[in-house]
Amino acid sequence: MRLRLVSCEIFYREMCAAVARSPNQVDIEFLPKGLHDIGAAKMLEYLQGALDQVDELKYSAVVFGYALCGTGLAGLTARSIPIVVPRAHDCITLFLGSKERYIDYFQNHPGVYFKTTGWIERGENIAQLGAQPSIPDKLGGRRTYEELVAKYGEENASYLYEELGDYKRHYRQLTFIEMGIEPDGGFERRTREEAESRGWKFEKLAGDMSLIRRMVDGPWDDREFLVVPPGWRVVARYDDGIIGAEKP
Repeated sequence: MRLRLVSCEIFYREMCAAVARSPNQVDIEFLPKGLHDIGAAKMLEYLQGALDQVDELKYSAVVFGYALCGTGLAGLTARSIPIVVPRAHDCITLFLGSKERYIDYFQNHPGVYFKTTGWIERGENIAQLGAQPSIPDKLGGRRTYEELVAKYGEENASYLYEELGDYKRHYRQLTFIEMGIEPDGGFERRTREEAESRGWKFEKLAGDMSLIRRMVDGPWDDREFLVVPPGWRVVARYDDGIIGAEKP
């Protein structure tokens, strides 16, 4: 098969490694991590635009390296060829190989924040999609305390600064997911140092490339992937399937 892969750049190293070993011919387009910061409606608009630009005469399917991502994929509509989306709430499922493993780890490690190579080199303090204000920008999360006082008054500014100033304050553990594609120990070391600086627990967890490989290799088991037929669209489900397809 010849596939088009549209993926969040968080998976850059992992997707490249999987595509290099795939029996299929896979053409990749990476989209900026900043899509997650502009809201579900804008994210969907951006993803649909990327899909609509694909020359579908060349491909058997378009595979999305995304999870549901806070309903950012809900409404994504296939055109003349199928689209394939993993059944996952967020990207950690793909890094750990299954939604069951992710849920088990998350439930047994409350207050955990995950890091991978992509989250470190492409997801930290990067100004992306600068022409479109992000959710933190709209809420004032990137403003100084003095700027908030000037706009909202001292009492409101104090509340906003506390609530928006440090979104990681509810966490107490950093877990580095090692995927086996790291060039050296530098990413793990940076995560360990950050955990120490915050006074958090550090843990290294073995990742699992199998779900990512199955995404670009096929065939796509319905328990792990949703295959959306032409003319249908992705919808969010409130069950173990996570996502489904419906005809508009």
